[in-house]
Amino acid sequence: MTVALALLGVLAIFVILLLAQTIRIVPQARAGVVERFGKYRTTLQPGLNVVTPFVDRVRYMIDMREQVVSFPPQPVITEDNLVVSIDTVIYFQVTDPVAATYEIANYISAVEQLTMTTLRNIVGGMDLEQTLTSREDINRGLSGVLDEATTRWGIRVGRVEIKGIDPPPSIKDSMEKQMRADRDKRAVILTAEGQRQSAILTAEGNKQAAILNAEGEREARILRAQAEREAAILKAQGEGQAIQTVFQAIHDGQPDQSLLAYQYLQMLPKIAEGDANKVWVVPSEITKALEGLGSAVHEVAGIPQHTGGVKHRVDMGPSLTELEEQRKANSSSADAEVQKAIAAADSAAQGRSTDLPPPPPSSPPAEEPPA
Repeated sequence: MTVALALLGVLAIFVILLLAQTIRIVPQARAGVVERFGKYRTTLQPGLNVVTPFVDRVRYMIDMREQVVSFPPQPVITEDNLVVSIDTVIYFQVTDPVAATYEIANYISAVEQLTMTTLRNIVGGMDLEQTLTSREDINRGLSGVLDEATTRWGIRVGRVEIKGIDPPPSIKDSMEKQMRADRDKRAVILTAEGQRQSAILTAEGNKQAAILNAEGEREARILRAQAEREAAILKAQGEGQAIQTVFQAIHDGQPDQSLLAYQYLQMLPKIAEGDANKVWVVPSEITKALEGLGSAVHEVAGIPQHTGGVKHRVDMGPSLTELEEQRKANSSSADAEVQKAIAAADSAAQGRSTDLPPPPPSSPPAEEPPA
């Protein structure tokens, strides 16, 4: 009984081992390479697979997904003999698990070495400036070479990216100084342009202000000149009317020697008003002086000693109260009268003769009696 149970146990264990060797489950996006007696037999697809136990063996389980491998920085010499460190990232995918297993021993190491050699060939034909600014060109060159070389390994290189390019510390310092100088230069240029624009705008503003001030001064001068012209015209008209009135009054009053003596007496204080007149002697015999004055004036041609006829009084015009009332009554028509006066003055300035009456003919000088 005990022996039978032992045999059944051994048989069960053998069955379990047999099933484990026969049934193979392959995960999704994986591929199993099966060998029979060390020779490639078939490739297992994802899912449940059956193999011959103790004869077939799943040697490799290949990952069919796209993989990303980052390589450490590699020293590369540029065309101008500067050493830069470049680290890359490779995106690849296994397309043929059999070729990836039997065509190359370690495809990741092979891709790394191929990337390093290709990168040195590409960067060796560029200077530092081109290396730092031509990442896309380097990426395209690496992708083309790697894709062509890895096709027979059953690998497809999707993309190659440059993670970083690190120049030497001395070159970094020089580049920073150059960048700082360029920024300072741009700052100075922008400041100069700002000052230039400010100066231009200020000059334009001053120009406009000067033009406006000149126009305003011109209009003000024109208005002042017109006002002075009108004032001068009115003043000249007033003086002319006053002279005409005085002249007419003198002729109407028929002046004689007494009037001239009176005018002489009125002029005596004005004669003494000069600063140089320190001493002025009044004649003691004023009567004789007046007689002498009368006799002297008697000899003036054209002025009689005594005049006859009716004496006419000069009309002095209305009083101040009447003038104020007349001004208030005629305030509405004052502007029109002024314009008429200005027009008349303009006509007179252009050559019109005045309407003053001619002076009376002077009488011939009296003949002196013979001595």
